[in-house]
Amino acid sequence: MEPSELAFVTNEELIAELMRRKTFMGVVVHSESDWKHQDWGEERMFRVHFNGNLAIEEASRLLNRVASYIDCHC
Repeated sequence: MEPSELAFVTNEELIAELMRRKTFMGVVVHSESDWKHQDWGEERMFRVHFNGNLAIEEASRLLNRVASYIDCHC
């Protein structure tokens, strides 16, 4: 496939591609199940992915920083 072509892939395929990339340094957080409604309603389960570019401690610090930013700006 040419880089300029539009491709439709699943969320799992997209996450797997990010995790394979040596240049990706971050965390992917996504809902464990698909959600197609407006209201959240009840508690939701999430999955977290990170690759070997981040150690567990680094991923944890990054998520903690994002959580504190959300707390301050909501």
